[in-house]
Amino acid sequence: MLLALAHACVDLYQGAVAALVPFFVAERAYTYAAASGVVLAASLLSSVVQPVFGALTDRWALPWLLPLSTLVGGAGVALAGLSGSYALTLLVVGLSGIGVAAYHPEAARVARRASRGSHTAMSWFSLGGNLGFATAPLLVAAITATGGLGASPLLVVPALAGAVLCVAALRGVSAIEAAAPKGPRREPGPDDWPSFLRLSGAIVCRSVVFVGLATFISLYASRRTGGGEAAGTAALFVLYLGGAVGTVAGGRLAARFGRMPVVRWSYALTVLAVAGVVLVPGPSLYAFVVLTSAGLYVPFSLHITLGQDFLPRRVGTAGGVTLGLTVSVGGLASPLIGALADATSLRTALAPLIALPALGWLLLRTLREPDGGAAPPRP
Repeated sequence: MLLALAHACVDLYQGAVAALVPFFVAERAYTYAAASGVVLAASLLSSVVQPVFGALTDRWALPWLLPLSTLVGGAGVALAGLSGSYALTLLVVGLSGIGVAAYHPEAARVARRASRGSHTAMSWFSLGGNLGFATAPLLVAAITATGGLGASPLLVVPALAGAVLCVAALRGVSAIEAAAPKGPRREPGPDDWPSFLRLSGAIVCRSVVFVGLATFISLYASRRTGGGEAAGTAALFVLYLGGAVGTVAGGRLAARFGRMPVVRWSYALTVLAVAGVVLVPGPSLYAFVVLTSAGLYVPFSLHITLGQDFLPRRVGTAGGVTLGLTVSVGGLASPLIGALADATSLRTALAPLIALPALGWLLLRTLREPDGGAAPPRP
């Protein structure tokens, strides 16, 4: 539970970058493309360094990375509102992205050890991250309401709490493992790279949809519903909070029906849900945001365990890719969406997102459950 709470503190900063976009537009008159470039700065650096940290955690245990990366992730976002310089804003947000990238591979490895292969337990770990996402727009809105972007240093507080939680969680995991009976060491099976790459391709499709909506849903909902900034903040909150429920449901559904059927049906649901978000006007848009959130998040924790089971000899790399790289790659598409929105309309720019979950479903259609991946080898 401590590790899940720490995960919430870290992923709050991924959600905070998107939550700051409407305020950058309002206070600094950023265009859609410029605002999405801020999201890109966090995602791009995170994407580049994430596999590096994953490979490092495959070779060495790096528990000290968890509190340190939490502090770095928080510091970058906290500094984002202090300067009107666009370049400096990109720099500090990129620093936050590096912190988030360093956290996830090691955190996924530690969480898998603590869960002992339980899909439900991993879903609770993922739930922590999703709650952080969900909290981000509310926290950002509350802080900017008091002092605008200049109050952003207050956003460092969750990072301080998260670092303390990481230290406590690591001590707890070590104590549990020390007290557990020592059974025979289980050797991991061979890595299945073709299946892992297909899974990763599907996650990239999911990521582009999620990051695209997370970046622009506030602006889109405020204009489609006529409710102003409050309506936009509510839409982003619903997108994130629905994911928290979907993540826990994913673990339970997988225990009953299997991971691959649940993942495939989730992608199919997302096609219809995103179409509703883009095409349906008025307050009913929120219902489709809820369905979209469920479709995107039910398979979230299952992606992690599937990736680790497809690459049982490279659990850190698998965690870095499925929990980090493929998720961060979605940010690379944000400037394209923003540029298209500047040239046409935001609705037109979001329309291509309808097709991406269908492409993800095609990649997953014949993918089989990995063999013998129920529990990771004991370190």
